[in-house]
Amino acid sequence: MRTACHTGAALGATAEKGTGTVRKNSTRVGPGYPQVVVLFGATGDLSRRKLLPGLFHLIKAGFIPGCRIVGVSLDEIDADGFRAIARESLNQFLTRKFTEAEWGDFSASLDYVSLSAGAGVLKEAVNSAEEALGPETRRVHYLSVPPRAALPAVRLLAEAKLVERCRIIMEKPFGTDLASAMELNKKLHEVFDEKQIFRIDHFLGKEPAQNILAFRFANGLFEPIWNRNFIDHVQIDVPETLGLATRAAFYETTGAYRDMVVTHLFQILAFMAMEPPTALEPAPISEEKNKVFRSMMPIEPRDVVRGQYIGYRKEPGVDPESDTDTFIALKCAIDNWRWAGVPFFLRTGKRLAEGQRIISIAFQEPPKSMFPAGSGVGAQGPDHLTFDLADASKVSLSFYGKRPGPGFRLDKLSLQFAMSETGLIGEVLEAYERLILDAMRGDHTLFTTAEGIERLWEISQSLLENPPPVRLYDQGGWGPKSIHQLIAPHAWRLPFERAWRDSAKE
Repeated sequence: MRTACHTGAALGATAEKGTGTVRKNSTRVGPGYPQVVVLFGATGDLSRRKLLPGLFHLIKAGFIPGCRIVGVSLDEIDADGFRAIARESLNQFLTRKFTEAEWGDFSASLDYVSLSAGAGVLKEAVNSAEEALGPETRRVHYLSVPPRAALPAVRLLAEAKLVERCRIIMEKPFGTDLASAMELNKKLHEVFDEKQIFRIDHFLGKEPAQNILAFRFANGLFEPIWNRNFIDHVQIDVPETLGLATRAAFYETTGAYRDMVVTHLFQILAFMAMEPPTALEPAPISEEKNKVFRSMMPIEPRDVVRGQYIGYRKEPGVDPESDTDTFIALKCAIDNWRWAGVPFFLRTGKRLAEGQRIISIAFQEPPKSMFPAGSGVGAQGPDHLTFDLADASKVSLSFYGKRPGPGFRLDKLSLQFAMSETGLIGEVLEAYERLILDAMRGDHTLFTTAEGIERLWEISQSLLENPPPVRLYDQGGWGPKSIHQLIAPHAWRLPFERAWRDSAKE
């Protein structure tokens, strides 16, 4: 069972002029012009773990034709201090080997401006970087900052007159409800055009998520059965074993629904449920995703289970009487011709038994069974097509088959595929690396729009205004027991009854 693993070229369209003109059918992986990256939150955790190592790899691999990075943060350090942080970041988090010469080249591309220095000093640093790269240089502003710091950073960029020839990458959350999302978008649009704004969701930057598009639209076998006539229900399940770490202050104001469902799980749902776009290009794909969001029914509190792991209220920085959800499971519906009557079940939470990221599609069972009683047909549920969205990128199609031997006993069998089987696993870009390149090229395929995010908050209003009470659950479990009533008469696919096949051992 083979599926396409590398969809970057097909999904890409290269921005050749300014910030909005896109040259179609391009196979270029990186941008066509040198880039100055203004990295807000340059000394923070995300920058250390993902952004600095990712930018180093993109530059080292030649994906960016010239790049300089201006770090910006509250820390009162100089450029050498920032270089020391960058070196520590590469030593600790970069998975690829590098030489001292490569580090020397990267180190020379780094500069730093403290926020307290003001717009004038930032402008001078960016001008200096652009002079070194040439007149065709473009700018990317990456806002790796807490929500309360996003708009001040935008105002600083406007004051420094760094809005032209640029794109801006923003981290979630994109508001916490409809009113705050609309206000955020309004303030952003006072400075930047929508085509300049890239709201990042690292889930969509992962190779397995993009492989959903290849699986659906590159194969004639599956798209004809991708509808309510053949699919019984869909599960999107992203349990996490992690706790809060140092994010208590952030999590207390968001919770699992705001943190994960609106910004991650609904985006994955759109890839899975959207209609075929007119082309695998940014504008048609964004429009089909937004059509899914417009077709989604409002989330009703009765279709939601909110949970909180036992011990959460004792975490440092957490209100002892907190009502914050660390777990969420819900049923939602898409009211259009393709999906009418098909329930979508979503689940995610902290401190659960396993860390997984799956989409599981349950097909309709045969209308009538001709097999004798005791044959085993239907005993292990319907046939499933399952995507593992973890970095291993696996796909499994389960079905019933006859058990060898006398009589007529049926067993559940499966066809499985893993990206490692292609021999190209080393070519996979990390999610943030791919998304940074896409933003540099002006490709919005894997980013959400102002319209899309506002619509998702709109359908969430009823839940946010009247949330059901949180139910406690044990750490290391699968959430509150009421999740089984939510999905009945179906069953959650996780935990799997059978482990994924390990092809390396075969």
